[in-house]
Amino acid sequence: MTTEIQQVLKKVWGYDRFRPLQEEIINAVMEGNDVLAILPTGGGKSVCFQVPALVMEGICIVVSPLIALMKDQVEQLKKRGISASAVYSGMSRREIDIVLDNCVYGGVKFLYVSPERLQTEILKERVKKMQVSLLAVDEAHCISQWGYDFRPPYLEIADFRELIPTAKLIALTASATPKVQKDIQEKLKFQRSKVFQRSFARPNLSYSVRFEEHKEGKLMEILAKVPGSAIVYVRSRKRTQLLANYLIRSGIVADYYHAGLSNEVRNRKQEDWVQDKLRVIVATNAFGMGIDKANVRTVIHMDLPDTLEAYYQEAGRAGRDDRKAFAVMLYHKKDVEELRERILQAYPSVDVLRRVYQSLANYYKIAVGSSQLASYDFVLDDFIETFGFNRNEVYYSIKKLSEEGLIQLNESFFQPSRVHITVDHQKLYEFQLFNETYDSFIKALLRIYGGEMFSTYSSISERQLSLFLKIPIYEVKQKLKYLEQIGIISYDQQKDKPQLTFITPRFETSRLPLDIRKINGRKHQDIEKSEAVIAYVEQKNRCRTQLLSEYFGELKADKCGVCDFCVEEKRRGEFVDEESLRISILEMVKQQPLLPEELTGKLENFSQEVVIESIRKLLDGEELYYDKGGRLDLIK
Repeated sequence: MTTEIQQVLKKVWGYDRFRPLQEEIINAVMEGNDVLAILPTGGGKSVCFQVPALVMEGICIVVSPLIALMKDQVEQLKKRGISASAVYSGMSRREIDIVLDNCVYGGVKFLYVSPERLQTEILKERVKKMQVSLLAVDEAHCISQWGYDFRPPYLEIADFRELIPTAKLIALTASATPKVQKDIQEKLKFQRSKVFQRSFARPNLSYSVRFEEHKEGKLMEILAKVPGSAIVYVRSRKRTQLLANYLIRSGIVADYYHAGLSNEVRNRKQEDWVQDKLRVIVATNAFGMGIDKANVRTVIHMDLPDTLEAYYQEAGRAGRDDRKAFAVMLYHKKDVEELRERILQAYPSVDVLRRVYQSLANYYKIAVGSSQLASYDFVLDDFIETFGFNRNEVYYSIKKLSEEGLIQLNESFFQPSRVHITVDHQKLYEFQLFNETYDSFIKALLRIYGGEMFSTYSSISERQLSLFLKIPIYEVKQKLKYLEQIGIISYDQQKDKPQLTFITPRFETSRLPLDIRKINGRKHQDIEKSEAVIAYVEQKNRCRTQLLSEYFGELKADKCGVCDFCVEEKRRGEFVDEESLRISILEMVKQQPLLPEELTGKLENFSQEVVIESIRKLLDGEELYYDKGGRLDLIK
């Protein structure tokens, strides 16, 4: 088994060896265990399900809440010559129909699905016809109400599993507290359970917190001291642009990124940064998920994150190449007050939730009992202006209605135009023969985007076709629309606005099923999480890595030696390299048994108290023992 998975790793990815824990996780999956894999950001989670899926017969279904990440992984797999597809909110029923048919009959190896699609009849009926080898649940913390990004549709996964009883299961996440780990296993109904968790400590990543009144000045100082690629996180879209312009005026090659930009613009900015054409990207938390860039030297947070889970993931985008990197959080007293206020604002009253839901139904003219899984363009400013809401009221109400499993807003959804040729090769050829004006257009379409369009929807760019054919973009769109009208193609024009989806049929507002007790429990949980962030930034007497590791349940983490606290401790001469001291004691005792006072005399670079504490640990760990003469000796 090991040889086979190593061959796949080499053939598909070009790697000679697995990263830590990957091989053990893959073997556990293939042995039929229900596996929970907790690997830090950049730890190679996708390989843990992609490799076994390629070895096993059948299709792997991957549940993921992130459309951008799904699309990226599908494209990456296709580039490696592996057939992959995705089904998510915003796709038409016809598109979904074609994708699922290809999964049943067309040799698709990976099907990525958003969680709200799991209980749709069209998917359930087709899945019964598929040979499903593996169910992979990505971002598995989303299934737990105690997690930091709870998604109610994830709770449907256990029922969905019953449709594919022979499929193996792997759940993956970058961060999960012990409480969340337990919840994941319970909610997914683990049987033969195996949990793999890499240490949350990152030896090469230095965490620091700085109390600063003038953050921009400190940011410039950090960027001057630490050369190389950097991410700067801020909370608001407007501030991304303002701060990026500030950096540019200061002579730094920078740009900004947020979910409100078009798909084309976001892709260009991201690619420029990945290729090191930009040194710094200033972004909201919409940036970074699924981006493979190993040489990030610095991640700087200009605002406090809501949770340590989010911070750990975002900071963890630095130093994936295992070279020294820095994660810095800048804050001042006002930030702490704003974080506490933000958590309270995030829980609108039940009356406000009902009014926003009713207004959404009115906005789209949705009748009671209709529009399940229907998606609509959502323009926040227009909605606010139409109904006179406060911006924060609407934003947080939509988040809460999403957590209740009623609606979903894909803020960063920018779906490019897609084309599917609906006739066979012969009929298309006949059409070209009798319609000379469209012959060159269809040839260009096939030349640029290939024959895949006969079997599925393919993303296209009207701009690319315009440049290739040397005709205006409006003419390209006219031709595509005409070809659709006469039944030659199906043309799904670009969606460039956020998509709001009604997950359930529309409820009568007075009967809206809001779980008030659960909402209040979540509020209490979020307050606790925000207080953990505040405790982290205000703590001045503990190693940062130890604080983060303990938050995630890793209680025996050593001091990192590289965070702001450890560096300051070294500077004061109080830092103790416990491992070096341990090795020194064992080497000395190996030469001859020694009395404790003899050891402390020989180790004069360490205080007596430190040496005695190290001896105690070695005795407790059964590496040393006292002989009859009271001397310390090695346990053979």
